[in-house]
Amino acid sequence: MKTPEILSGVFHFEEPDMIVPVKTLASITAASTGGRNGHSETTDKIVSVDLSVPKSMGGPGKPNTATPEHLFAAGYAACFGGALDFVAKSHKKDATKAKTSCTVGIGPREGGGFGLVVDLKIEDSSLPQAELAAFVDEAHEKICPYSHATRGNVAVNFTVIGA
Repeated sequence: MKTPEILSGVFHFEEPDMIVPVKTLASITAASTGGRNGHSETTDKIVSVDLSVPKSMGGPGKPNTATPEHLFAAGYAACFGGALDFVAKSHKKDATKAKTSCTVGIGPREGGGFGLVVDLKIEDSSLPQAELAAFVDEAHEKICPYSHATRGNVAVNFTVIGA
């Protein structure tokens, strides 16, 4: 990471050259207080969750609370499912019956701090295995923004189960 440049009291990080410009079509803002043992919500209040560090990570593990990994898993599963259907439609196929499950793990990294690992499981008994696997690969490599964001930063493993 490059050293931040201060612009009008705001830290600005220069973007790496590998970042591809994005024409923003939608933007969502969320705020959080209390970190992992607090509350997060989007400004439109559509998402509003209480958070608690799991007991397995040394936290209180309060019942009926979420973790940032819950939110990431739900978002990645939904986004990848949409990318998969987009790819299938571009090949004149239907992947709307595909079930995408996302498991997000968190733990200490060898280099310090914490890191994530993602396991995506895609199941669709209406598409042949090889065809579904090809669609999953294309969705991951070319379409899904979560896949683009995690590439080179997070290990993403796939299990693909077709007909």
